[in-house]
Amino acid sequence: MFLHRKETIVPVTVGTPDARFGQYLLEQFGGATGELTAALQYWVQAFHVTDASIRDMLQDIAIEEFSHLEMVGKLIVQHTAKLDQTAVYEAPLFQMKGIGPHLVDSHGCAWTATYVQEGGNVVRDLRANISAEAGARQTYEALIKRCEDEGTRKVLVHLLTREITHAQMFMKALDAMGKLDDPMFGTVEPDETVNIVFNLSSGQDFRGPWNDGEMHDGKAFEYVADPEPRGGFPPPPVNTDDEQAKSPLGKPVAEASATRARQKT
Repeated sequence: MFLHRKETIVPVTVGTPDARFGQYLLEQFGGATGELTAALQYWVQAFHVTDASIRDMLQDIAIEEFSHLEMVGKLIVQHTAKLDQTAVYEAPLFQMKGIGPHLVDSHGCAWTATYVQEGGNVVRDLRANISAEAGARQTYEALIKRCEDEGTRKVLVHLLTREITHAQMFMKALDAMGKLDDPMFGTVEPDETVNIVFNLSSGQDFRGPWNDGEMHDGKAFEYVADPEPRGGFPPPPVNTDDEQAKSPLGKPVAEASATRARQKT
C-alpha cells in the first residue's frame, strides 16, 4: 500500500523563475543520475533481497527518493510556469513540450530503464547504489554552482545532503556483511591470477597499495613489470559458407609470398 502525503519534506519555493535552469533540473528528474532512476533502482532491488533488514532499508530509501522526485518536479514547474518569450528561447525544450517536468534529461533524451542497476546479488546492488548516490551528488553540486535563486539552492543542498546520507547507509550495510572493502563476492572461486597485477602503460610507472603489498585476503600482489602474452594465437574461424575460404584472396603475407616463389620456379 502506498500513501501519498502532499506536503514536501522541506519547503520548495522558487523566488525567481528561470526556464533555462528548469531545463538543467530535468537532469535530476528524467536523467541517468536522477531521482526516478534511484527510486526505481532501490525499489526493484528490494524484491530479491532475502535479508529483511536490508530490504527494509532499500524500501525506505526508495520511497524517500520518490519524494525527492516530487520536489524536483515542483521546482521545475515553478521555474517554467511563467515563461516570457526570451526565457522560452533559452529553454526550447519547454517551448515544445510545455511547462513542468518531463521524463527526459536536460538534453531532451528520454528516460530509459537501462539506467537502473540491479543484479540479484545484494553486494553487487549495494555497491551500485553507492555509485548512484555519488553520481547524483555530483549532479546536484553542478546544479548548485549554476543556481541563482536562493529558494531553489536550499532545496538542492538538502537533496545533495541526503545523497551523502544514503551512501553512508549503503556502506554501513556492506560493512555489516564484511563486504565493504572485500573485492570478492558470489559463489565462484577466482583462479590463480587473482593476485597478479600488470604494468600495461609505459612511462612514469607508479607503485602503490593497488599493486604493492597485500590484498584483502592477505595474499601479496605479484607485480609483473613487463608482461608477455601466454595464450598464443586463437585458431582461425571455420566457416564453410565463407566464399573467401575457397578463394586464393586474403592469404597471409608469408603464404602468398611462398606461393609466388613456387610459381616463379
